[in-house]
Amino acid sequence: MAETLKVGVIGAGHFGRFHALKVRHVARETLVGLFDPDNKRAALVAKEAGCPVMQDVDTLLAACDAVVVAAPAEFHFELAVQALRAGKHVLVEKPIAATLEQADFLVTLAHESGLVCQVGHLLRYSAEHDAITQRITRPLYIEATRIAPYKPRGTDVSVILDLMIHDLDLVLAIVDSPIAQVDALGAAVSSAHEDIANARVRFENGCVATITASRISLKTERRMRLFSEEGYLSADFVKRELTMIGRDRGLPLPGTGGFRREHITWKEHDSLMAEHEAFVAACLDGAPVVVDANAGRRALAAALAVADGIAESRRRMELSGLIQAE
Repeated sequence: MAETLKVGVIGAGHFGRFHALKVRHVARETLVGLFDPDNKRAALVAKEAGCPVMQDVDTLLAACDAVVVAAPAEFHFELAVQALRAGKHVLVEKPIAATLEQADFLVTLAHESGLVCQVGHLLRYSAEHDAITQRITRPLYIEATRIAPYKPRGTDVSVILDLMIHDLDLVLAIVDSPIAQVDALGAAVSSAHEDIANARVRFENGCVATITASRISLKTERRMRLFSEEGYLSADFVKRELTMIGRDRGLPLPGTGGFRREHITWKEHDSLMAEHEAFVAACLDGAPVVVDANAGRRALAAALAVADGIAESRRRMELSGLIQAE
């Protein structure tokens, strides 16, 4: 078995650059090259990362054991299929694909080939994910907020696939129950796709999650609150702090009948490094894939259900006269 994983990167955009630079610092990864149809951008990132620019995807695949697909979302599926069919392990950025049919194809292809197909849901490798799941295992209600100022990057897809999908995946991992119903609304304000969205997700086990995402806000806010019989947890991902009110952890709260309050903070955590280390372990050691194609498919299904909910809400609003039909 190889001691190092020869990795190629497809895409020299915002995330492609991060991936290329990160591979240089992962102990068992070697960056063998980078491809992007924008030759100028590819040359700039390749120089920074210290790797050659490949003339096309086929040339890159021939030189590597594994590939990071960090191209625009519309190309994720076809590039992941091309890599898997070439016998290469794949780390594909989220969303895994554009449709559930495409996601199902990737799930099957990865299984039949015996290759790793890992999806880039970065929050699964974060300190906040570990902090939450160590304390809340049976949530009854979850409230997640992810808002940020406008940036042109990412507007090729809706805010659901750009931002909300992070929290959808995290909520799905925490709840671990099929979705029973989704009510949602949203609006396109400054792009061709939804820039703000809110979803209420009811799971078959009874848990409910309310998730809000915006990319046209004046400030950045990333929070999650969880209610359960284990207690109440509030996490601020920007400030990197968490507060838990329960019976098992922290300092006693006088006059509360035995409740305790725990407050913790965490330092900067390199989630991208952790993601790549997990990818290497899966490819070289046969370790379980933390976020596999099935998990990517599940997050995509939730995101598409939110999009369908928004479309249904818009139809009702148009019928009532609340908004004008397009």
